[in-house]
Amino acid sequence: MGNALAGKKVVLAASRKTEEMATLIEKQGGTAIVRPLQGTVFLAEEQVEPELKQLIDDGTDWMIFTTGIGTETLLKIAQQNGLEEPFLHMVQEVKVAARGYKTLAALKKIDVKPIAKDDDGTTEGLSRALKDFDLTGKRVTIQLHGETAPRLTKFLEEKGAAVKHILPYRHIAPEPATVDALCEDIFAGKVDAVCFTTAIQVRSLFNYARVKGLYEKLIPYFKDKIVPVAVGKVTAEAFREEGIDKYVVPELERMGAMIIELGRYYESLKEV
Repeated sequence: MGNALAGKKVVLAASRKTEEMATLIEKQGGTAIVRPLQGTVFLAEEQVEPELKQLIDDGTDWMIFTTGIGTETLLKIAQQNGLEEPFLHMVQEVKVAARGYKTLAALKKIDVKPIAKDDDGTTEGLSRALKDFDLTGKRVTIQLHGETAPRLTKFLEEKGAAVKHILPYRHIAPEPATVDALCEDIFAGKVDAVCFTTAIQVRSLFNYARVKGLYEKLIPYFKDKIVPVAVGKVTAEAFREEGIDKYVVPELERMGAMIIELGRYYESLKEV
């Protein structure tokens, strides 16, 4: 498999460990192009404090926690603003759902046991866990990390829930020039595969394409012309949200494994 990526131009959408991944690509004969789509995520404490107070005052029927760090940060913001006791009381009284093992660990620290949890670390898995609950007319608050979750929100609204979001961390999109350059390379046929290491990178690209009126042009490339590559299940889920069902994803959710799996994919094409 030493030359599995020979002649292939592989875009790295990550902003971390790009040198290591580029070296792996080059060792397999490929060319790495770095186009970071991660943007930045920042703590939005000033915006969240009044939202948290409002949530405690208004109440909710369900709290859905989707990240461990977000769960811990909400508690920290509550502690710093004299809201810890009412926040904990609320969370312990309402129905709770959770996604991911880190979220479960954060909730365990405050003696909260969710009545619904995912089976695979994804929001799709969380939706499956919630499908048998009657949410008609229920107020559901989702803790998110950096961005909204349109598919989960739609699922809950279709079940009759009134959905609100609380985001202790907010996302700032990547540099437009970077996304522009990637789109131009794709449309010019200069890209064979794009490797994404977070769901935010996937959404950054396609949300930008929507805003610029390029979405309908871009999507067919990812379905037929270039190989979408995900580091793991959560990133792959973002592909499916865009209707992209064919992609490469390693069993071991590591950046190095992702590049090796891409090489294996191209090798398998030669065998057909």
